[in-house]
Amino acid sequence: MKGRRCSRNACTRPATATLTYVYADSTAVLGPLATYAEPHCYDLCAEHAERLTAPRGWEVVRLAPDQVDTGPSSDDLEALANLVREAGRPTPAAEDSMIEVNRRGHLRVLRSVED
Repeated sequence: MKGRRCSRNACTRPATATLTYVYADSTAVLGPLATYAEPHCYDLCAEHAERLTAPRGWEVVRLAPDQVDTGPSSDDLEALANLVREAGRPTPAAEDSMIEVNRRGHLRVLRSVED
């Protein structure tokens, strides 16, 4: 797969940043390269992103580039595992008010005790 190129005419360098205009706020936002190419955004190479200027009266907001993505940390994975365990635990009130009517593999058909 070929990477995205700079949106500037005649520039063939790879894009490293995405420029978005917020017309309502007279603001140009320059941030890290967007995950997907958007029709109303402009991908810029490092040189064009560095030299970017906005029209008179407009503000340029430069978002800090993301740090090197190291993937999930052990804390993230542990928190996710704890959430999955917690979600899988049956709630005592729900189990007491339900009766298993049928079972097929890992699926169960439950009926309320009140029915």
